[in-house]
Amino acid sequence: MKKSYSHRLSANSQLTQKSVNRCFNGEQHYYSHQSTATKTPMTFSIYLPDEALTGQRCPAILYLSGLTCNADNVTHKAHFQQRCSELGMIFIAPDTSPRSVPASDEAETIEVPNDERYFVGQGAGYYVDATEAPWADNFNMESYIVEELYDLLRSEFPIDTIGITGHSMGGHGALLLGFKFPSKFVSVSALSPVCAASESAWGQAAYTEYFGDDKSLWAQADASKMIEKVGRQYASILVDQGAADNFLAEGQLQTSTLQDACEKAKQPLTLRYQGGHDHSYYFIQTVINDHIDHHWRMAQLR
Repeated sequence: MKKSYSHRLSANSQLTQKSVNRCFNGEQHYYSHQSTATKTPMTFSIYLPDEALTGQRCPAILYLSGLTCNADNVTHKAHFQQRCSELGMIFIAPDTSPRSVPASDEAETIEVPNDERYFVGQGAGYYVDATEAPWADNFNMESYIVEELYDLLRSEFPIDTIGITGHSMGGHGALLLGFKFPSKFVSVSALSPVCAASESAWGQAAYTEYFGDDKSLWAQADASKMIEKVGRQYASILVDQGAADNFLAEGQLQTSTLQDACEKAKQPLTLRYQGGHDHSYYFIQTVINDHIDHHWRMAQLR
């Protein structure tokens, strides 16, 4: 007899299910909910293997996307679903920032600050809590990820452990939040990460807006500085970097700064430069299974 799978939300769920698609031995879901941290609707995708759909607690990976992206990029382009299906892993991808919402029959317009630069504003939340106007009202992505969304996911889905990873700006977010809140995550990895936001032109532009001139706040939102400050937190972290990445050549990623920080912190780091690969999702497709396997192994050790 063919099995029937479905995820049932609790009766008082804050989530609205937007779509469900069968994918390998599991389902790809999209949800939206009203966020108290950002004061806007937020969306995320979640891949649930059949084990999770039948109520079994599974390890999960929280994936933070990069500049200009939303949950669609990794969900549609990274091709993670097959490996997660094979291992029985949940894969979650939230949006990168709060966003303006046009008026509808159900709600009024929600206006969120923005900037004409693609590395500041909507699509560029940096997974930090802004302190400066006009950003501070909505741009509270650190609180959203590690408090609101984290608790919501655990309350609604059969999640055992959570590892954190991400790409580019999201890779910086994964490193930053993983070391800032090590009690919440069992593993950390990153793909082509911005390694020291306070030392990259992108991060400096964004942090000037979000934190003003207070460099102590910049330091608290810099992944490499956070690693050096808190020291070793994980048995090992995995970072993949395309050797032909133009952003690496331009100095935006500061990969050597991460390496130095891990050495000072005595944090074991597997840093792999992948020859011929750029910053794109073709690169992510190439290495994503290694990252899924990394988080799976770390989850088995807990």
